[in-house]
Amino acid sequence: MLSQIVRPMVRTQIRLLASCQATRSTLIGTIAQWLGFLGVRAQVTQLNAGSDQKISISLTVDQPEGCDKQDWQQIVSNLNQETVDTNPEEHSQPQLTPQQQSKLQRLLAYLIQAAEPEVRISWEVWSRQLQALGLEEPMLLGVRSALKVPQSLEQLLEGLDPDIAAIALPKAVSIALLDRRVNASEDKALTALLQLMKPRNEG
Repeated sequence: MLSQIVRPMVRTQIRLLASCQATRSTLIGTIAQWLGFLGVRAQVTQLNAGSDQKISISLTVDQPEGCDKQDWQQIVSNLNQETVDTNPEEHSQPQLTPQQQSKLQRLLAYLIQAAEPEVRISWEVWSRQLQALGLEEPMLLGVRSALKVPQSLEQLLEGLDPDIAAIALPKAVSIALLDRRVNASEDKALTALLQLMKPRNEG
């Protein structure tokens, strides 16, 4: 799904950038286009190439398509009122109720089971990969416990809060793309999470 559509397109654009004479202006336009695929309207205000083979970019981001106007105004208002956070990692994880956390843990367990349906799951390997996605120890322990029993996607989706679907989707995409392909079970789960988010986004 995502890998079959987005990655070949990005690879083609990277090759074009490498042979382009106006690399800076073309890259600025390309970055805005990439974000546009996500419904994000952005303008690159600064772009510099460093000596460490990395590119530093500054962006100005407008209200994304499909974003509720009141939600966006509240985000901007919160940012204007918020002091500079000296330790942003403390607030990187959303606050979840025990029920929401359990549902998210079981969803991630299902994605892992769907990724390797015929293979005995190696928790040592998966724990490192989940840590790289920003999951903290309590969440990891819950996922490990949920992996001990088969998870049902239908039961997990029943009554699932759109906010939890929004939290789960980027992690689900990352898990699905770890092997650079999306199988039928993973595609079904990603599509279902996206559908659950639509009523909120379109409201």
